[in-house]
Order: sequence, then structure tokens, then C-alpha cells
Amino acid sequence: FSLQRVGLSQISTTIRHAPDLSLLKQCARDIQQLARNMLAQGVAAEQLTQIITTLNDLLTTRIIELELQGSPAQDIEFCWLALGSEGRFEQTLNTDQDNGIIFAPRDNANPAALREVLLPFARRVNLALAECGFPLCGGDVMASNPKWCLSLAEWRDTFDKWIYHGAPMDLLHSTIFFDFRPLYGAAHLGTALREWLQDVAPKNSRFLHQLAVNALRNRPPLGMVRDFVTGEDDTIDLKLNGITPFVDAARIYSLAAGGTQTNTLQRLRGIVTPLNLSSRDVDAYCEAFLFIQLLRLRLHHAQNERGETLSNRVDPDTLNNLDRRILKEAFRQARKLQTKLGLDYQV
Repeated sequence: FSLQRVGLSQISTTIRHAPDLSLLKQCARDIQQLARNMLAQGVAAEQLTQIITTLNDLLTTRIIELELQGSPAQDIEFCWLALGSEGRFEQTLNTDQDNGIIFAPRDNANPAALREVLLPFARRVNLALAECGFPLCGGDVMASNPKWCLSLAEWRDTFDKWIYHGAPMDLLHSTIFFDFRPLYGAAHLGTALREWLQDVAPKNSRFLHQLAVNALRNRPPLGMVRDFVTGEDDTIDLKLNGITPFVDAARIYSLAAGGTQTNTLQRLRGIVTPLNLSSRDVDAYCEAFLFIQLLRLRLHHAQNERGETLSNRVDPDTLNNLDRRILKEAFRQARKLQTKLGLDYQV
């Protein structure tokens, strides 16, 4: 534990004072190695994913600071938003970029003009992050995309369209945006957007129902005859079929309860009282989520050791008997949570 603390401290200090991208690229590799060491030493999944995310936050912040130097973007009041797994403090060893920018026009300045100033800066940050091992988002959910570099009013309009006029497919692709949190800059802009969302989302039952419909399309891979339903390659996707059902349900219930948390476990724990849930049931959901997350981390570690491309697909036949039984029960907990979601939103 002492070695881990030294490692954390050294990496954090090095990142904060890094003068250029080349040193930050080495820091990114150090974060990966530290995470693998901590995993091998038995650090719990909840703590490990938070540590990974916190160090990645520091790395992103330093890249932003370096790219802002001498840039006209430094004269604009803006907030860099973390989205998706980074927004939820749930990053693993295998993660791409999901980010955005929220800015505040001054003196009735034209948002489009400010966006043109911010976009080249955002592109440099996205490319620098890619060099540090965070692949560019395949869906282009990045701050360098004009669609996700918006003023506070424009972000509200975007969320308003999703909440009041969004079709199911629109919402399917927008869910990670509801996990946003301020990472750098004018945090009050992100807070203002969260407070607005906290007030608006619980009032629209149609919106919450559509989120539930989308969430319930993705079922845990439990078989009737065999333990698990696998794909043609005899594998299951621990992220899509294991983690995502918990993430989606926790997001919906948190939005319905007016919660401000973005982390899945905090969301689940935060809905016990307002939704009058059994604390034992919620504890079981949290433990199931953490076990699947731990399997993902272990899988990524093993793939990395073999020099393979990191993925979330595992052959359940490669698991030992105990892990198979616990994984099956974890999927049952996901199915139980989905059953409740279906009853609550009449899906």
C-alpha cells in the first residue's frame, strides 16, 4: 500500500509539472502500469476505477493547460466536460474519449464566433489525448465536434430537444451526455446545466419511459439451457451485457429522483430513500456491478500481458467455477433490476 501511495504521488506530481506532451505520454503509460500493479495486488474495482479516472483527469487537465498557452481560447470562459465512463468515474484500462465544451458568451457575443475560436484548441487537445493512448471517439463525441462545443443556452436547448421531442433512437445515442461533469475551467457552467437538468428531467415521464424502453433492449446474457447465451465466437460482452444494464437503470432512476450524481454506484445508493428501495437489494446490485467490473479489469490485464488488443469479450468457459457462478448471479441481479425498471415504467 505504501508503494502504491508513492506511485500515485509521483505520477500526480509529474503530470502537474509536465512541460510537454512527450512527458505526459510517459505518464499515461505509468498510469496503466500502476493500475495493473494495483489490480494484481488486489485493490477493489470501485477504488481502482476511481484512481484511474482521477489520474486521467489530471492528465487531461495538464494537456488543456499546455494547449491553452498562447491560444486565443484562453480569453473565453469555458468548461471542459467529461462524458461517458470518465464522467461516471468508471474508466478501465480500455477507454476512448468522450468529452465536450460548454462556454459562456460575454456581452451578447455570437456563440458561433466563439465556437470557431474554441474548436482548433479542442482539436489539439483531442489529438494530444489520442497520442497519450485515449483513442478518438468513433462516434465523434468530442469537444472538437461543433455539435458538442456549445454555449450554456445551446446545451440547454439540446437537452430540451432530447427530453421533450427526442425519438427513441435519438435518446439511444444521447445517454452518455447525461453523465457529464465539469473537468476543467468554469465549473459553474457545468453546475448550472446540471441544476437545470435536475429540475427538468423528473417532470417528463415520456422521456424517462423512452429511456427505460431503450435500456431494456439490452438484456443480460442468461441462458435457459446453458448458463450463458454467447455469440458465434462463444464469448459474452462484459461491458455491453454486464455493466451497461446497471449503468442505464441507475441513470434513469437518478434522473427521475432529481439526483446530481454521475457515478453508477453513487446513483444506486442515492435512490434508496427517495424511491423507497430495499437497501439489501441495492447492495446486491452494487456488488454485482463491481464483480463484473473486476472481471473486465482482469480481462484487460490478461489481454495486455499477451499483447492482444483490449476488448470486453470473454469466453465464460475460461473462467473458474466460482467466477462463473458469481457472474451468473451478477447477471441475475441485473435482470432483477431491469424487471423493476420495466414494472416502474410499464415497458
